[in-house]
Amino acid sequence: MNDTVLKTLGLAVLETECAAVEALKNRIDDDFVRACHYMLHCEGRVVVIGMGKSGHIGGKIAATLASTGTPAFFVHPGEASHGDLGMITAKDVVLALSNSGETDEILTILPIIKRLDVPLIALTGNPQSTLARAASVNINVRVEKEACPLDLAPTASTTAALAMGDALAISLLEVRGFTADDFARSHPGGKLGRRLLLLVDDLLHTGDRVPKVKSGTLICDALLEMTQKGLGATAVVNGDDTVEGIFTDGDLRRALDHGIDLHSTPIDQAMTRNCTLIRRGLLAAEALQIMENGKFNALLVVDDDKHLIGALNMHDLLRAGVV
Repeated sequence: MNDTVLKTLGLAVLETECAAVEALKNRIDDDFVRACHYMLHCEGRVVVIGMGKSGHIGGKIAATLASTGTPAFFVHPGEASHGDLGMITAKDVVLALSNSGETDEILTILPIIKRLDVPLIALTGNPQSTLARAASVNINVRVEKEACPLDLAPTASTTAALAMGDALAISLLEVRGFTADDFARSHPGGKLGRRLLLLVDDLLHTGDRVPKVKSGTLICDALLEMTQKGLGATAVVNGDDTVEGIFTDGDLRRALDHGIDLHSTPIDQAMTRNCTLIRRGLLAAEALQIMENGKFNALLVVDDDKHLIGALNMHDLLRAGVV
């Protein structure tokens, strides 16, 4: 056994599985459409069942459906016959996975599913199987061979079933008009959810935590304000808190380069005027984009009249997991 052999074996597996998925293109037919309609019109949930490796694939399909706008959950068929069938209601749709279509644990509960009179969608590799013939609609996910050299271990067949499950879920997503915001609401703990849901309002430093000095303040005093508030910048405002500009670490470096006396020079002579200002309600991810495009690390938040409301910096976005 050498490295070349290992690469050859791995490539052969991928080629077999690619062929299995490629063959599915011809199975996106009227049966696929009927299955989609059953799930679109479902008033309850899509209950996915499968045994063994098909069960693992079924669990993933259920999770994908649930996170893309089609309420769904997985039920183990072995447990179903011991009480979990009570989780299936007359408003549900059942999606059953079995490559052979003859899985004992599924066939055992088949009469109960039929008695509930719920739509039964089957994903099988044998359109003539017991499960396929009992189903309201059967989607053929047959593969020519498994990637396993013994043609025994579920490999290409589970890949095909997973791909067909994705095709169902994403088709439903598109038809439902499911948006990125909808997806984020299903994933509030993930990075995507934070990027699509978190607002600058959730991160703002406000009140006494906002670094600000009045116009005319000496630079040395502004530096004290920046140090105390720890944002690496300070707003410069007039008497009614209207923003006149911002003074940042970068402005300080430029002032030092020009030999400005920090103890006698007012902040107005070193601050950045016409600085970028943002409003409440902006996504934190949009604030991040503004910072990256402008190559600065702090932003001031103002109202429509440019009155200072708050401030945030890059570290706030880092801590929130937006970056």
